[in-house]
Amino acid sequence: MENKTTRRGSFKKLGMGIAALFGVGTVSAMATKSKIKKEVVGEIVTDQDIPLFSGAVKHGNTLYIAGKGAHTEPFEIKAHTEIVLQELQKELERNGSSMEQVLKVNVYLADLNDYKGMNEVFRGRFGKNPPVRTTVATYGGVPGKSLVEMDCIAAVD
Repeated sequence: MENKTTRRGSFKKLGMGIAALFGVGTVSAMATKSKIKKEVVGEIVTDQDIPLFSGAVKHGNTLYIAGKGAHTEPFEIKAHTEIVLQELQKELERNGSSMEQVLKVNVYLADLNDYKGMNEVFRGRFGKNPPVRTTVATYGGVPGKSLVEMDCIAAVD
């Protein structure tokens, strides 16, 4: 088979040479050797004496909070949304963050018909610059008796 140099291949080689010249590969290698470690800062939930998941984890200046639900009466979406948001706020503040520093929220609804009611309580809770958000209705419902569950990722001071 004939060894042909393609135009795309030439540009790729040129780009790699320029990247090496300016140390881009070195920066990438240094980033992978970072001394930032994962730190479990929330409760570790166990199942049969085996760690199942952490309630909150810090990595550098980023905080990851596991899903919070409201497994109590009244079984009404606005009440459950309020409880979940309060629990997220407590966890954020306990770990040096706040609702205003939340970057991403995932919302899991037991019933998509609760979308409007959840939004009524959710709106404005994260300040003037709200986080990005994904909202889904879960097939078979949220675990436990909660009508809504939320997890989030936040910046830490």
